[in-house]
Amino acid sequence: MMLGAIYGDIVGSVYEFNNIKTKDFELFSARSEFTDDTVMTLAVADALMQFEKIADYDAFKKTLVKTVHRYGKKYPHAGYGGRFGLWLMRGDTEPYGSYGNGSAMRVSPVAWYASSLDEALALAKASAEITHNHPEGIKGAIVTAGATYLARTGATMVEIRLFVAKYYKIDFMLDDIRPTYKFNETCQHTVPQAMQAFFESVSFEDAIRNANSIGGDSDTLAAITGAVAEAYYGMTEKEKEKATSYLDAPLREVVRMFRKRYTPSGQLVG
Repeated sequence: MMLGAIYGDIVGSVYEFNNIKTKDFELFSARSEFTDDTVMTLAVADALMQFEKIADYDAFKKTLVKTVHRYGKKYPHAGYGGRFGLWLMRGDTEPYGSYGNGSAMRVSPVAWYASSLDEALALAKASAEITHNHPEGIKGAIVTAGATYLARTGATMVEIRLFVAKYYKIDFMLDDIRPTYKFNETCQHTVPQAMQAFFESVSFEDAIRNANSIGGDSDTLAAITGAVAEAYYGMTEKEKEKATSYLDAPLREVVRMFRKRYTPSGQLVG
């Protein structure tokens, strides 16, 4: 859980500003690293763990703002987007109407915390609203969290497609967009592409390769795709170990605590 997003972020970190247009590429290299996608995903996980059960979403949002700022200060060079980076630097606490893909890249922990689809969607909305309170920013988070929740609870690929189709019209194949798709940091031009990368996949690794193969905001695309793909396919022990090997000790501890707390009977799955 969450490791799919982290794995995707690390793989995509090399290709974000050096886009590739093929599925045949090296997954990890000396330049691979975790970025803001991982840092903020784990900030959301940390904030969730501060509640036994979230009934007051305003309280959760206040806690999340504080937690996000704490992580931002601890990892100031993780590669934050311009407006979000400024929000962190200024210590702002109010949202700024963003529809950037940051709301979707960090949302996957809510899909593992939630005990129902409705709760996952409500938590996704709340997690987005602290910064990305534009309808498109909220939608991107909702779709990512909803697809991940459905995948982890046994939904079929068709059922996940039907859910996503309520929010986005995905009428393209990756081969159609690969030649012309460019870097784009908006939810509306990242989340549908990330979902299609999952829909065309046959395994977790294949999903990650799909996401990176179209170019664009590679680390975030692969983080979003990876979140859903992990929940659907699972990850091998080798893949999990690879993802955590790039994290420092404090971040690895957040992963360990969250996985222990929100997997059935403490079983470390996904």
